[in-house]
Amino acid sequence: MQQNSITLWIDADACPNVIKDILFRAADRKQLSLVLVANRYIAAPSSPYIEAVQVASGFDVADNYIVQNCQANDLVITADIPLAADVIAKKAFALNPRGELYTPENIKEHLAMRDFMTSLRDTGRISGGPSAFGQQDKQAFANALDRFLAIRS
Repeated sequence: MQQNSITLWIDADACPNVIKDILFRAADRKQLSLVLVANRYIAAPSSPYIEAVQVASGFDVADNYIVQNCQANDLVITADIPLAADVIAKKAFALNPRGELYTPENIKEHLAMRDFMTSLRDTGRISGGPSAFGQQDKQAFANALDRFLAIRS
């Protein structure tokens, strides 16, 4: 595995394949280490920059692995807001697959909204989750990743 300025970490269990493909190309193009972390086998292309780590099954095992191993300035790709909060606390960055960068300035708001939506679902006031992942989401992610990498790598 190459060592460069940052490592890209992917919370890979729920990450859309189109986002993984964008990240694979970015890791090779920028020669950045990329680590996929999941509790099941995840296919990864053969590359000196890309590694897949399969952790044990269990609640938050993959998240805990990422938090324990990421470093300041690394980028974690996740839709898991509590994981994003944990990596931000370590001075790393978090980007969701829809292209939104979680920051120290906005993570508390995201956590509060997540908790609020969970309470609404738990009481039956709303059902369902986020909208289907689409082409606009893919483009928003690609643009956000390019902006991040242009500044930080």
